[in-house]
Amino acid sequence: MPPPLGKTATKKMPKIDVFGLEDSQPTRAAVRFFRERRIVVRFVDVRKRPMDAAELRPFVSRLGAAALLDTEDLTTNPAGLIARIRADAGVLRLPLVRYGDDVTAGSDETTWTAWLARRRR
Repeated sequence: MPPPLGKTATKKMPKIDVFGLEDSQPTRAAVRFFRERRIVVRFVDVRKRPMDAAELRPFVSRLGAAALLDTEDLTTNPAGLIARIRADAGVLRLPLVRYGDDVTAGSDETTWTAWLARRRR
């Protein structure tokens, strides 16, 4: 296990945001994935601090509503979807990870590895 990192990222480190639940195993795995590679992540527990519309918009526009929801019940109205997610974070496919303009929903280690490989070039 690498030594603990400080709270502030250096210029060489990417800015990675992980949105999830503290007690969610996939969310803990995502945070662990980046920390094992010595990347400082900003973790946001969506139960304590719900995502606002501006934070959700990139995920909805790039991935679509079907990729974000962990249930089969889809709301096609984007405003209704955002209101539903803000009311109940349990409907999300967690974790939601953002790296610059790139986003993922759910555990996607191959994409995260590609992000880090692209950063090293």
